[in-house]
Formats: sequence, C-alpha cells, structure tokens
Amino acid sequence: MTSVYITIDTEYSSGLVGDLSEAGRRDNFARSLACITPHGPAGITHQLDVFARHGIKAVFFVDPMPALIWGVGAIEDIVAPIIEAGQDVQLHCHTEWLAIAGAKSPLSVRREGRNLFDFSRAEQTEILEYARDILVAAGAPKPVAFRAGNYGANDDTLRALGDLGLAYDTSHCPALPNGASRISLGANDRDPVVHEGVTEVPVGSIGTWGGGQRHAQITALSFAEMHAAIRHAHKCERPSFTLVTHSFELINRRKQSVNRIVHHRFEKLCAALANMDGVQTANYRDNPPQIAPLRRSSPPLPASALRTSWRYAEQLASNTLYGAL
Repeated sequence: MTSVYITIDTEYSSGLVGDLSEAGRRDNFARSLACITPHGPAGITHQLDVFARHGIKAVFFVDPMPALIWGVGAIEDIVAPIIEAGQDVQLHCHTEWLAIAGAKSPLSVRREGRNLFDFSRAEQTEILEYARDILVAAGAPKPVAFRAGNYGANDDTLRALGDLGLAYDTSHCPALPNGASRISLGANDRDPVVHEGVTEVPVGSIGTWGGGQRHAQITALSFAEMHAAIRHAHKCERPSFTLVTHSFELINRRKQSVNRIVHHRFEKLCAALANMDGVQTANYRDNPPQIAPLRRSSPPLPASALRTSWRYAEQLASNTLYGAL
C-alpha cells in the first residue's frame, strides 16, 4: 500500500499585506484562505468539502506567523474549520512576517530574513517554538511535522525541530535543486530518510526530458501526470508519495476568480484517489510516512511526450485565461 500525502500550505499572504488593520487581515483572509469569488469560496472550506466528499485524508501545514501582527485569533480562524472537519493540522512557517511585524514582534530575534536558513540554529529554535505555541493556542494539537515557507530550511532547521520534539520535516524538494532549500540532501533523495535526527519526507516528483525532475504540485503537473506518478510509486513499492498545494491555488488571488483548469484538476485528482487500488491517502497524525526497509533511490515516473505536451497546453490555457496566482 502506497500512502499519498496531500499537503496544503495554508497561509495568509505576506505579499498582499496593504496595512496591518483588522480590515486588512479580513481582506487577506478572503483572498488567501477563504478564497472568496463571485462563484463561491474556493479556499480551505472548499478543499475540506471536496476531501469529505471523497473520503480523502489531507495535511494542512498552517503558518501561525501572522499572529505577530493580528494575534492568535487570526490563526484560530484557519485552524477551527480544519479541526472540525477531522483533518490534520501541522506546522508551517514564513519568516517574512518578522520584517512586517518589526518592533511589534515579541521575539528576541530582530534580524530579518526571507527563509529560516537566514537565521542561526538558536534563532530558528526561538522562531519555531513561537510558531508551534501559537498553533497550539489556536486550537491545533501539538504538531509533529513541519514544512518551511519557500522550502527554505537547512540542516539547522532539522536540528531545531528535533530539539522541539517535531519528528518529521517535508521541506526537501528533489525537483528544485536550485530552490530555497539548503538541506544537505540531493536530487536522488526521493524517499523518507532519517536526516539530522528527524525523518525527512521529500516532496514528490516526476522525470523530465534531459534527466531533470518536476515537483508534484497541483499547479505544476497535469492530472494525468499526478495520476501516473502515484501509480508508478505504487508499482515501485514506494511507501509514500507527497503532493503539494496551497490554500489559494484554485484561484487568482488578485482577481479573486476561480482558475477552472486547476480547480477541475484538483477535483479529478481527489475523485481518482478515492478509487485507486493499492493506494490510500494519509496524514501525519494517524499514519505518518514510513522509511522503506531498504533505503534506495526509487526512480521517478519517466517523462512522457504525450503527458508533457498536454501539461504545456493546460498551463498555456491556464495562464492565458486566469493569470498567475
């Protein structure tokens, strides 16, 4: 049985902060989390409804850092519907909010940085401890898993997580060797592995022409590619496969309009997962990722001219009709 982890980075947008007022928070929530559109919400409540309809387990990685500005109530509004729906809440963290909070921050860390790896181990520990405590104060169970904002973790992040009792991290993205992650794992590390005292759970990927990889994100792969990648993972007897999406990925946040191509892709994926033999959806609360008995580099799904061409066509249509997120 291969466990599929649908992971949702669930967050206010630091890029949409116009002012620090409560009205500004509500607007940010509407665009980044509720994803209010003329056709109804397409954010976390919609995702929860789709998951419930198809019996899908999912993992919401919630960023508590906006509490630096708006208090714990701003995070309660995110956590409450997820917990009520019986889904899993784990920890996410965007350090961009430190710069926005400025002198309002209760932390002793006064430096700014876009990624956690911009900070020392001691500073990261303080930031993560604050984020964890806010998440719990907002109504979530004590987290056991983490993903860094922008994937911007390093080995000190993993050591800090271990110090705080978090057993899992999923910030390593093998398909993005030039991305923000500074964890000392490589492109061939595609399966869960113990690293720096925690279990590192890599983001899934597929092969591309030329020997590269493309990350398994709802906006980055077509339905056919995700479906084939999951079937391939099961065929290779991989214990797990991790997919990434965001609370806002089904809409254009600035236009507040539904991206119908991505929306349909998400719905179709959930329907397919509900009926795939040898595959189950899973979360970190009930059945966290397991390390394969023998560590090996499972090959990613090979590139396909047909699937790649279809993705190019879909992405062109998506960008033309609906624009960027």
